[in-house]
Amino acid sequence: MQTSFLQFSRSKTFTLTSLRFSIPERSSLFNRSTMASASMAVLPSTPIRQISTHGQRARVSALNKFASSSRVSMSASVGSSVALTDDLLFKDYKPTRAFLFPGQGAQAVGMGKEAQTEPAVAELFKKANDILGFDLLDICINGPKDKLDSTVISQPAIYVTSLAAVELLRARGGEDIINSADVTCGLSLGEYTALAFAGAFSFEDGLRLVKLRGEAMQDAADAASSAMVSVIGLDSDNVQLLCDAANEEVDEKDKVQIANFLCPGNYAVSGGVKGIEVVEAKAKSFKARMTVRLAVAGAFHTSFMEPAVSRLEAALATTQIRTPRIPVISNVDAQPHSDPDTIKKILARQVTSPVQWELTVKTLLEKGLKRGYELGPGKVIAGIVKRMDKTAAIENIGA
Repeated sequence: MQTSFLQFSRSKTFTLTSLRFSIPERSSLFNRSTMASASMAVLPSTPIRQISTHGQRARVSALNKFASSSRVSMSASVGSSVALTDDLLFKDYKPTRAFLFPGQGAQAVGMGKEAQTEPAVAELFKKANDILGFDLLDICINGPKDKLDSTVISQPAIYVTSLAAVELLRARGGEDIINSADVTCGLSLGEYTALAFAGAFSFEDGLRLVKLRGEAMQDAADAASSAMVSVIGLDSDNVQLLCDAANEEVDEKDKVQIANFLCPGNYAVSGGVKGIEVVEAKAKSFKARMTVRLAVAGAFHTSFMEPAVSRLEAALATTQIRTPRIPVISNVDAQPHSDPDTIKKILARQVTSPVQWELTVKTLLEKGLKRGYELGPGKVIAGIVKRMDKTAAIENIGA
């Protein structure tokens, strides 16, 4: 969505908003051919507690559990001594101004319309139409909603609209703001937008990757009966205990896990449909305030997405990726990476790994972040940051 954090249907499923956007240097994004899950967000309406000191256990458990199931091994990616040598450029980064980009769920009919008066934005959508083979802007502006909400459409739509927000900011005199950004990150899909903004790959290459990512994730979701649910009102340790209890009652094919560490009191669980149903049934006994079934194609950020990995690996292998000009924080480990090969491996792992968004925001705040900008549709990211630090300065720039 737009200004609201979430929208419920009568069946209690919902679609939610996320974050977006990115762009480097002084020249217009669409002129730089060398530049450039789907996680849902549900924010409770009442204040929630700060990050538990015990929450790291659940995060580490999730990271260990799902790194082993990924086709890309830990030793071949972030953990290898060879990669580490070339991957320490941003080790001691000190953030002051962050550009934050939304993920799948931020889409809303009408997005992109506001920015069409700017030639740079119109050119972005024209390039997108050529790459995608359909009129993306027409779907963004006119829908229908169910078509825009589909994984294969919403991912490229959010990517392009988020980058359009950067160009809109530029056109409105925000060049100094753009140039002052010294760290960037995005929620799930938004990581691709952040990498484009940081100059790791071109707008065109990023869109091709996002297009394939959406298609591969949709196909993986179609291959198995899976789902996602948000658990509201528990810390991550207790959500992990809830998952453990559910997993004792279902077969291997229906196991569940925490897939999105969104913010304190709000964690998304993914897995087989039967496992998700058990989580919903047991949540109240674990003192959860509520659960909300997410209107997504399947169990994103779990091993259910494994069939998408090889397709992403193949596409990434033929994509030119350069060292980002500023730190881009990974969803997989909440760390910035500078080595192009490491970035490729992490992007392939990302679709099967839990999203470490809570840790990402917490780290940025602890490192002294002064101001954040949420670029793209929706305002979920701003809501998350404010929940973690009410004094944080964050501004939404839509398109």
